[in-house]
Parts: sequence; structure tokens; C-alpha cells
Amino acid sequence: KETPPPARRAGPQDQRAEPRAERPAFGWASRGRRGAKLPGAEPVAEGRGGARRVASVARSREARRPPPLGRVAVVVDHGSGFTKAGFAGEGQPRLVLKSSSLVPSWDRPVLPGAPGCELAGGVARAHPIKHGVVVDWEALEGLWERLLVGGLRVSPEQWPVLVSDSPSAPPASRERVAELLFEALAVPACHLASTALLALCSTGAFSGLAVEAGAGVCHATPIYAGHSWHEATFRLDVAGSTLSRYLRDLLVAACPNLQLQALPRKAITQFKKRCCYVSLDFEGDLHNPARHRPASFCLGNGGSVCLSSERFRCPEPIFQPGLLGQAEPGLPTLAFRALQRVPATLRKRLADTVVLAGGSTLFPGFPERLEMELAAHCRRHGYGALQPRLVAKPERGTAVWTGGSMVASLHSFQCHWMTRAMYQECGSRLVYEVFN
Repeated sequence: KETPPPARRAGPQDQRAEPRAERPAFGWASRGRRGAKLPGAEPVAEGRGGARRVASVARSREARRPPPLGRVAVVVDHGSGFTKAGFAGEGQPRLVLKSSSLVPSWDRPVLPGAPGCELAGGVARAHPIKHGVVVDWEALEGLWERLLVGGLRVSPEQWPVLVSDSPSAPPASRERVAELLFEALAVPACHLASTALLALCSTGAFSGLAVEAGAGVCHATPIYAGHSWHEATFRLDVAGSTLSRYLRDLLVAACPNLQLQALPRKAITQFKKRCCYVSLDFEGDLHNPARHRPASFCLGNGGSVCLSSERFRCPEPIFQPGLLGQAEPGLPTLAFRALQRVPATLRKRLADTVVLAGGSTLFPGFPERLEMELAAHCRRHGYGALQPRLVAKPERGTAVWTGGSMVASLHSFQCHWMTRAMYQECGSRLVYEVFN
């Protein structure tokens, strides 16, 4: 018989090339270097016991990684007005629900002035989040159960959950979120990420200035190498819900005979979204009726309402809160102050990527007005070299959720979940180490 030739030894050319490592998001791949600091940042002192505990957690992350699933994780972006939820790796959230919910009279008594609750038409509604901060944890638990079990139809015990976190939320609220996820919903793993970080990630950027305007709050947050600059973060409590109330007041003042006060909030919000825009020359448009662009809308009772200057006066308080009697500066000023607070060596890099996010940035003219005023602030204060460049994607209303979907689906991110085993070993205070 003819003997077969000896097997040839596999050489380097026969070996299958390893896939390229994915680009680490938000600097998570280098988080272990606790000694590294950003330019201008102060070193953080850590106790010996805390360092040993964190080192133990870091060594065991790979062993405690949640098991691979058909879909990687659930992503939840909970806001003051609406909450978005869906699966990591998908382009759009599966659900967009109002964050508020009806409170049955037998469920719990509603006291006047109780945080998170309000009476509208004799019906109590629970608002778990106000101005980006959780004020009613019981209502938030109910909201998440509605999203996960009733909406997405998943068992929370089997799915890691990534949750967005407001840049101005108090640090203690992160502990409460972790406790709620692990104790009440029994999730296997969770991660909390700043809305500003996720907004930047939705554009593929890891350094820049995130300018968010949602239903309850606006933020200007500098991000460098995936880390939020908390000392340079500014907040404005004038946002979408405030603008809806302001538009109602403008309409009532313009048409006192139409009983517009009785219009439901949903109808006012529809008027705001369909016809309002941001003026590039507010004073000039206001004093020149020829520049007004009237628009008429039919009401459900057969009547109609005509909007004239109200169309551009409605969103103006985001740029001029003084119109509502508030002394705080507008969003462009806060964005400029955020750039001022970061080290001079980083200002140009951050100004080159100013990312807009949130539903209240969708007004026509909003990006142009913000860019114009931000550039004017830079010139006025001697920063002529700064030329802010805005990134305003059409889908920026869901940018935070989209960024979370992208991050949670990365292979390089999977070792950065806070697992149930880690929570049971170290408690909820571990969030300060894992998510800082």
C-alpha cells in the first residue's frame, strides 16, 4: 500500500487571524489604571481596604460575567417625560412610554405636595423622575416592571440591564438604582452610564461637549476620553415640560375666548412639536409682525386656534430663562461655561464635537441658534480660536438610548457589568468604584 505523506506542521500562514479588538468605549478598557488622571484633575485618595476590595472585584470580573444570551442586554433610558427601552444592538428602542403613571386610590394615599405625585383633573399621577432626578422610587420600580415584564416581555432575572444616569443626579441615587435592580427585579447584572456619555457614544465620539435638552432638564457636560467632567457640568431646569406650560399661557393670553385652558396637555404638546421653531433673531422677529408665520390648527370641539409669534416665543426660554422670571443663564451660556471650566489644552478638542441630544433640541433652528450664540460667547470672551462644531443628528431625540444600545452590545464591554455576585460581596457602595 502507498503510505500517506506525513502531516505538514501548521505554520503561521495557516493559522486563522485573530479578529481585531473592538475600540474600547468610554475608556473602560483602561479603567484599571486608577492612578491615571485627566489633565487638571485632582488625584483621588483611596483607602487600603477599598483598594484591596476593588482589586478583588477586578480579578473576578471575568469569572462573574453574565452568561451569553441571544440578546446581550436590556437598555433603559428613563427620563422625566418619557422612558425608552429595548435590546442592545438594535437601532431603535422597542418601547417609548410616559414616565408618569396613574396612581389607583387604593394603592397609596396621595398627599398634597407629595414628591413625585400630582393631581390633574382629580386623577393622581406618579412622576418618578423630575428634572432628571428620581423622587419616587416606588413609582420607578413600577415603571421598570411595566417596561420589562409587560412591555418587552422578558424575565428580569435573566437579563443584564443598562440604565442611563443623569449627570446632575446625586451620587446616592446610584446606590438606590443598584439596590432596586438587584433586590426588587433580581437582575443578573447592571450598568449605570451617564446620559452625556451615551449621547456622545451614539455619534461614535468619546470626547466632546454633550448638550442635552429633554422634557425635564437641560445639561451641558464636557466628556474627555469617556469620562464626565462633573465639576464643569451645568444644569438648566427649563426644558420641554416648562415650554408646554408656557405655550398654554401664551395661547390663553392671545385667545382668551377659546377656553384653551381646558385643552389637554397632550394637545398642547402636539402644537409645540408641530409648529414651534427657534428664531435666529428673536428681538427682530418679535417686533416685526411681517416676519411672523401664522399657522392655524383645528381643535377637537370644532374650533380652531391660530399661532403667530407664539410659534417662536415658545422655545425661547431655553435661551432666555428670564422670560419666565428666572435669573439663571440660558443653555448657550451654560455650554460656554462648561468649556471654560476644562483645562485650556482640551478646550478646542471638546469644542470640535458639540453633540446635541434630547427631544427639546428637535425644534427647527435650535442647532443653528445654539451654534451661533456659543461662537459669539467664544469671541466675546477672547476665545477666538475656538470654533464650536455641532453634531445634530436627525434621530437625536433617542440618542441616549441609541448610545446605550451600541455600548452594551460591544464585546469589549461585557466584562464591565456589575454582577449580582459582586453586589452580594461588596454591597451597593461598589457603584462608586465600578461606574466612576
